Amino acid sequence: MLYRIAVSVVWVVWHLVFRIRTVGREKVHGLRRYVLCANHCHAVDPVFVVVSRASERQMVVMAKEELFQIHPFISWFFRAVGAVPVSRGKGDTRAVDQCIEEVRNGKGLLIFPEGTRSHTGQPGKVKSGAFVVAAAAGASLVPCRIVYDAGGPRLFSRVTIIYGDPVPCEELGLADGARSATVLRRAKTWLLDQWQQLYLDNTTPAQQQADLLRAQSLQEAADGDH
Repeated sequence: MLYRIAVSVVWVVWHLVFRIRTVGREKVHGLRRYVLCANHCHAVDPVFVVVSRASERQMVVMAKEELFQIHPFISWFFRAVGAVPVSRGKGDTRAVDQCIEEVRNGKGLLIFPEGTRSHTGQPGKVKSGAFVVAAAAGASLVPCRIVYDAGGPRLFSRVTIIYGDPVPCEELGLADGARSATVLRRAKTWLLDQWQQLYLDNTTPAQQQADLLRAQSLQEAADGDH
């Protein structure tokens, strides 16, 4: 009940202050036992994903502990939707085991495989966690690309959440908890390719050029700070 209330409240608020576009949501409709792998640009990314699939059954959200502290409203939302806080860099096996069990029992899991936000808006290095969970739970993997037209969640800007096709973990060689370096490397490449294709298929050349210039500018600024 609390989940439905929280999602309904945030759905209304988010649609008042952002122009949210969802592509391919039907691909996760009724889907059970899956790991939703989204790129990570901003702290509120999980909110946009949850709101974009508001009519679907509750899923588990794996979120860094810091996200529970950025704002009281966001913290309330994360707790209301049953997000699992993860202690980054501390080998939080308790949280991982909890998520694996939830997925085994039929739930979906939202995870951000980069493990941290990209400061340029472009996908960064992918870590192994999402694939380890999928392999252990025997779950499908679903790529998800978040695109901010304004480079970030600015008031009244458009935000697009794009869902890709579910792929059983067996097709990526991840069956039976497989964790070999070769298999994981191949799975990471697959996910990066999927994110890129979802982006290219759902954005205009003008937006792609603007995003590229913005990313280059942000990278140059970051390099200049070092």
